[in-house]
Amino acid sequence: MQQLKRNSAPTIKARICSLFLCWLALSAIFFPSQVHADGGAPNLAYVAGTPQGVSVIDVAQQKVNGGFAASGGSSTILLSPDGSLLYVTQAASGQVTALAAKTGQMICTFTFPGHPALLAMNIDRTVLYAAGVHETTIVALDAQTCALQRSFQTTQPITWLATAGITTGTALSTQLWVAGTTAVSILDEQGQVLDSIPIAGGPRFLCLPNELTAYIATGQGSVVAVDMVTHQVFASLLTGGTFGSMDYDAVTGDIYVPDAQHDQVDVLSPVLSGSPLMPQEPQRILRVSGSPRAIAITNDGQFGFVALREGRVDMLDIPGRRIVKTLLVGGEPSFIITGPYPPSDVPTPKLPAAAQPNIPLLALAAALLLAVLLGACWFIWRYRKRRGSLKFDFW
Repeated sequence: MQQLKRNSAPTIKARICSLFLCWLALSAIFFPSQVHADGGAPNLAYVAGTPQGVSVIDVAQQKVNGGFAASGGSSTILLSPDGSLLYVTQAASGQVTALAAKTGQMICTFTFPGHPALLAMNIDRTVLYAAGVHETTIVALDAQTCALQRSFQTTQPITWLATAGITTGTALSTQLWVAGTTAVSILDEQGQVLDSIPIAGGPRFLCLPNELTAYIATGQGSVVAVDMVTHQVFASLLTGGTFGSMDYDAVTGDIYVPDAQHDQVDVLSPVLSGSPLMPQEPQRILRVSGSPRAIAITNDGQFGFVALREGRVDMLDIPGRRIVKTLLVGGEPSFIITGPYPPSDVPTPKLPAAAQPNIPLLALAAALLLAVLLGACWFIWRYRKRRGSLKFDFW
């Protein structure tokens, strides 16, 4: 950083930095449900793209402890808040499936009109969004039953999905950020486009740790910061790398960026638009044992798991800034998350909810049926009355 001439400048910078760090801490306390890192509780790590489909790593034992079969392969994966459901995309078979995280039993599934590879969840974790890479369809599914709630189209082929919790007054709503070929589109929960942000180099991966700053890795080897209020790019943070799926430390706010070109993870300090103090990025570099594609940081900031192209996963000691162990999972790991041990109760398999009945149509059909029955009864009554009258005249 360039040294400032006035002696009071360091004090002002220190105050600004302290206020920003305090804001991050208060955000974590008062708005814990607004954002969700790929990393969760430090018990299990789930790795997509392995020969099994999804491999499971026990953090305490530091070993691969089984996995789940996923026909058609697996791309991105997500967990339900309590860790009971594992959501899996299967691009080859066109399925989005919810598995019981404890047993691997299929709970529900949805047939996607394409090749699903991307997942995101709304802020209260009740809606699951799915899309295919380089496709234009997004579906919103019930996170418990896989029932289709709505679908919508994008103007550009999709490369990534992410959600953010945006506070307007006292209301908290979900925004869906969609990376396209040249821009990031911002959609509301109904799929209506709110804005579009052009990104030089084309957006590829998104990381939304809070409701103020978005971090976007591009296809041309850069990472930029976007003001989530004004929707303006305000800083270029990294250049000259091949960057993968990012995650953040929920404790410090640091952003972890896999760089496959240099076999390392770049660690970025959180930045804020309008701040006169912009840190030198990256603040540090973590060397890994191969070419990283994705990373997940546990929610306590203690461990990181890096998916490597060579079929391995590096387990990182985040405070110690070192590799604890390298685990062989095979295949081509593409995505990784962490979470708690699943609860003992296994969810009950569910079928997608049936379509709601058309009440006016049913009422009309019932009225017509009633009219036919009444008409038939009237004709029978008239017929019997006439027969009775004829019989009386005869006698």
